[in-house]
Order: sequence, then C-alpha cells, then structure tokens
Amino acid sequence: MLPYKDHFDVDEGTTQKIFSFALSRGGSFCDLFFEHTILNQITMEEGIVKQGELVIAHGMGIRVVKGEGTGYAYTEETTFEKMKEAALTASAISEGKSNVGPVALAGVSFVNRYPIGEPTTGTPLKRKIAWIEDAERAAREFDPRIVKVSVSIADDLSAVQIATSDGRILRDMRPMLRFVVNVVAEMNGNRQVGTSSGGGRIGNEYFTTRMSPAEHGREAARQAILLLGAIDAPAGPMELILSHAESGVLLHETVGHPLEADFIRKGTSAYTNRIGHRVASDLVTVIDNGTIPNDRGSINFDDEGTVTSSTILIEKGILRGFMHDRISAALFAVPPTGNGRRESYKHPPAPRMTVTYLANGESDPEEILRSTRRGIFCKSFRGGEVDISNGDFVFVPVEAYLVENGRIEAPVKNLTIIGNGPDVLSKVTMVGNDLQISDGRWTCGKGQHVPVGVGLPTIKISEITVGGSEIGP
Repeated sequence: MLPYKDHFDVDEGTTQKIFSFALSRGGSFCDLFFEHTILNQITMEEGIVKQGELVIAHGMGIRVVKGEGTGYAYTEETTFEKMKEAALTASAISEGKSNVGPVALAGVSFVNRYPIGEPTTGTPLKRKIAWIEDAERAAREFDPRIVKVSVSIADDLSAVQIATSDGRILRDMRPMLRFVVNVVAEMNGNRQVGTSSGGGRIGNEYFTTRMSPAEHGREAARQAILLLGAIDAPAGPMELILSHAESGVLLHETVGHPLEADFIRKGTSAYTNRIGHRVASDLVTVIDNGTIPNDRGSINFDDEGTVTSSTILIEKGILRGFMHDRISAALFAVPPTGNGRRESYKHPPAPRMTVTYLANGESDPEEILRSTRRGIFCKSFRGGEVDISNGDFVFVPVEAYLVENGRIEAPVKNLTIIGNGPDVLSKVTMVGNDLQISDGRWTCGKGQHVPVGVGLPTIKISEITVGGSEIGP
C-alpha cells in the first residue's frame, strides 16, 4: 500500500471541535472528508504535445445529517476558522439543541485493494511521452488509412481522510491511471473512429502486465479500419449477443442505476418495492463489488468511511438488495453496503456503483454464437440513455457484427439497441463462462463523476429491437 501522506495537519482535538460546531443545532451525525489530489495529464495530437497540465485539488467537505436531510459545505482552506465556518453552514439543516456528545476517534482496519508496484504519479515526463509516442507510432504503422491519432495519459493520486462523529477515522492513498488512444481512419470519404483505453487503480506495471502503449495504438487502429468495411446494420427484432467485459456498461446503465437506493427511496426506480420478486431470468445474478484488485471502480472504503464489500443485487433472477449509502441504509434498516461515493470534497456522498457485473454462467461462448440464427453480436458500446423510472433504454454499439446461422458474417455500423432493462433481463437465455471485467475506462456521470468498473460474461438475449439502416427480413 502506498504510504499515507498527511496534507491536512488536523489533530483529534480540532476534529472534535469541528464536530461540535456542526452538530450544535441538533444534527444527528456528521462526517469530515479531507482530500488532497495531484492530477497530471498529457495529450499528444499529430505527433505534437498539445496539452500538459498539473492540477492540485485540496480541501475539506463537511456533511451534517438530520433524518433524511443533509446539510453540506466545503472549504478549500483547511484552517480552523475556515473549517468552523463550513461546519456552521452545514449545521443549518436543523434547528434545535445538540444531544450528541464527542466520541473518541478510532482507526478502522481495511484490506488494501490496490497494491502498486511503481506509482505513475511522479514518473518522469520523458518516460510518459515515450509511452505516448509508442502508441501513436503503432497506430500509424497499423494501416496507411489511419489519418489522425491522439493519445493521452492521465494519472492522479489522492490522499483521503474521513472522520465521523460516531468515532471512526480512516486514511487512504488512492492512485489512478488512464491511457487513451483515439484514431481516425479514412477511405474514399468514409471516416471512422477507433478507440482503445484502459487503466485502473494501478501503477506503471499496467503497461507490462495488462496492455502496452503500442497494443493500445494497434487496437484503436484495428477498430477504425474494421469500421471502414462495415455494412449498414439491419433493423427489426433480433437475437442479441453481448460480448464479455465492455458490454457490461449496458448492465451498469439499465440495471445498476435503478438499484441505487436513492432512486428506490424516492420511488422513481422500476425496482421499487420489488425485493424478493423475480425480476430476471434465473440465469441472471448481478453483483456490485468494490473489492476487485486494482480495478478502476474499487475502493478500500467508500467516501463515508464504510469498508467496501461485495453486494448481491439480483440472485438467480430474484431481487435481493440495493446499493446503499448511510442515509438510505438507515431508512431501509439495513447495513450500508459501501456505496456512498462522491466526486470530490466539494460534493456530498450518494449511492453509486463500484464494479458491477453479471456473474459467470455455464455456457461456452462459442456455443452461444452457434445457437444464434439471426442476430447482432456487440463487443463494445459508446454509451446510451436510460429512463430510470421504467428501464427503457437506447444504446449505441461501437463494434458489432451481424450473425447468421451461428456464424459472424460482417461488421455493422449505424445501429442502436432499443429495449427495456427488466424485460431484457427476463430474456437472457444463455450465460457464458468467460466473465471479464472491463479494462478501466468508464466514468459514471450521475450528477457527479466517479470512476466505475463494469463486467459481463458473454450472454444471449432471445430478442431485442435493433435500429439500423436496412430493414431486415
């Protein structure tokens, strides 16, 4: 584990005084979230470094809870006077006398989920630029039809300290790496884009143990060249195969968000009041698990100080639970699940996913392909839109193929996948034995931006609506 570096110099006596100010009007609970983040980013376009930035974020956020209400304030200066001012601002959520006394702080033990070999933050600039150049060179050498390449590397390291009025204190160093290659291929006026990216809470060993810069460059180029030869997708109801790993973003959006407990608490989710009900095929088990080693979405403890765990959301088609923060857990009379997350010290926590995936099944992926008469095989997605209240969604695949009589026939373009989350889960007829977690590329933008992981084995959905350019038979 990276050694913790204290950037705040706030002792227990000062912390207890801030608690007293925050709870002085009758709040029942408060927490202090300290953060010091160093972010480095370099971007190269057309062989020229176009952007290089160093950003330092430093501050403290304080939350006061009274029932289901929350008061929140933050300061970029962690001096006593500024923290006192923020505490009194957050305390305005309630009016009355405090009945909460000081509690001695005690450290909370946790398992380190992101062991690091060599931190990227602090790596010499020359070495980072060499990685970028390797990726660009590999992309351009892949095919002469590659006409544009951009490469970026971003790394950050956050020192986080959380203190809670019920007596917990936790400290962590949170690393992050993200490497992205975007290319444009062109042929006879046809332009297509390819992307390859990855990373996670990992160090420079990522490039030797997972995927090198040159491999990212070739993968982005491969995707763009593939799409140059893609045919227009057919339209209409068809079978759908979702490939492992990246296709998990569809699960994240259509199932994960509706199972975040703030939507359940407000009654705006399609899964409200359905605990114990069948909501999917009995082949479907969905898990949110923030303990996956070095994954982008994993955290040692959430941003309220709850140690991260694995939560079964749907078990063999039966809805078992939701993802909770402290407030929703109290309302539902269940323990917090470690899903209270925030973008930074400027934001209060809310129920958010960590690493969400569908559990392994028993089918061979090749068997799934052979069983498909006519359908679409999706390998990756650009994103989509979901209506949380009813589960309706529209998704745009990036790399997809037409399948006929058990064989991949051709890559397809200009298509959308249209459906309903609960309906689609009920139509899962085969689940592969090849579960894989995505390679650290996703950021969830539900009001606040937080890093997440997604995963999926290869699965088959018996029918879904495909929006394409050609009308199918």
